[in-house]
Amino acid sequence: MNIAQSASAAIDLELADSKGDMDRLFEVQRAAFKAETHPSATVRKDRLRRLLHLLVDNEQRIMDAAMADFGYRSPQQSFFVEVVTTAKPIKEAIKKVGRWMKPEKRSVDAPFRLAGARAEVRYQPLGVVGGISPWNFPFNLSFAPLAGILAAGNRAIIKPSEATPVCAALIAELVAASYDENEVAVINGGPDVARAFTALPFDHLLYTGGEAVAKHVMRAAADNLTPVTLELGGKSPVLIGKGANMRLAAERVIFGKMLNAGQICLAPDHIFVPEDGIDDFVTALKDAVRKTAPEDRKAADFVSIVNDRHAERLRSYIADARTQGAEIVSFDWLGEGGDNLVPLTLILNPDEKMDVMQEEIFGPLLPIKSYRSLDDVFAYMAGQSRPLAIYYFGSDDGEIRAVLENTQSGGVTINDVIMHYTIDTLPFGGVGASGMGAYHGFDGFKQFSHARAIYRQSPFDIGGALRPPYGRTFERVSRFLLKHG
Repeated sequence: MNIAQSASAAIDLELADSKGDMDRLFEVQRAAFKAETHPSATVRKDRLRRLLHLLVDNEQRIMDAAMADFGYRSPQQSFFVEVVTTAKPIKEAIKKVGRWMKPEKRSVDAPFRLAGARAEVRYQPLGVVGGISPWNFPFNLSFAPLAGILAAGNRAIIKPSEATPVCAALIAELVAASYDENEVAVINGGPDVARAFTALPFDHLLYTGGEAVAKHVMRAAADNLTPVTLELGGKSPVLIGKGANMRLAAERVIFGKMLNAGQICLAPDHIFVPEDGIDDFVTALKDAVRKTAPEDRKAADFVSIVNDRHAERLRSYIADARTQGAEIVSFDWLGEGGDNLVPLTLILNPDEKMDVMQEEIFGPLLPIKSYRSLDDVFAYMAGQSRPLAIYYFGSDDGEIRAVLENTQSGGVTINDVIMHYTIDTLPFGGVGASGMGAYHGFDGFKQFSHARAIYRQSPFDIGGALRPPYGRTFERVSRFLLKHG
């Protein structure tokens, strides 16, 4: 057996072991769910509190793991995005799960209501939920969805990304220390393991990542009629209105683009600026960068690109744009200190044929385009895939209404970027190529529940007139219901 055959055999053995473990875990969780199909609020809160303690008791280990996987990642950023923002929806679920579990009364048609009929919806746990999380926020996007999954009374198996192996190993360790495997479990491995994972007959499957892989996830889920929630991404545009505060808009856009070095599904991807204000806005962006990331701090508050492949991809976008005539403004000090530190880079007046305008950037590159009228921007957006978010800056009510009525996206933030994600009372999700389904807060609880319709019929047989044999009474009742129903 040659070296290649030996390596292939080892991979096959690893996959077989992982698949056996996956099948066993799934059956363990399925059996546990059948034994407790409707866990009490007390049980759900206990599972949520353990998730919260898992985070706050291990914050330093979480920051260290992120540093190891990214090469360099600002510890403060890791603490904020992996611990602080993850704890928030968990706390919300602990506080409100008892209220979410209460039956919702629904209206009943008048004749039946007057006779005593009643209707309600009860949210029933689904069973075993699978979650495939990405590398850009390994802990947040593994654990934040668990707030809704566990609040809804489900069991869960998580498959973290193999692109951040130190984080994935720590996720598995922390979960194993905090939960019985019949409550929450973790499976680690590469793409072959992920493919086998999606083939399990989950009661729901959550995937966070890219559009291309999402198509494979949906195909695999379809074989088991498993419903899916897909949280994807796309090219989320920023629209600077004609009366916008340029300084404020620039500072908030730069914050969103520098957070995790733009490796965020919700990162502002490109900007539309009125053509008579583009010079002022570029100046405001330069000022915002120097304020947010002063040269004397270099890359202390920045983040490396996760691996060589993605770093080279981003550098190729810059080279392609430069070759095709775009003006490049690079803040070079943000690239000092690590092999994969790609500096924040403005790309002015890009052509649509450039790679940076064709692909989701997922990094610290910021193309800036000018526009003459909002209608031109809307026409451009209509020809693109629907993004996960649209960001508008300005105070003109007419412009705001036009943006909301003439565009489509998963969500919208006005006068900021990304912030709608942080509001737990708002559903978070995409549309079209940016995903399907939504979670966060009560919407997450509902997403991972079955809304079970329950109808209590009146003890009086007022429906008897609708049963055969049909006659004049049936005719009168039917006409009454047509008119008053």
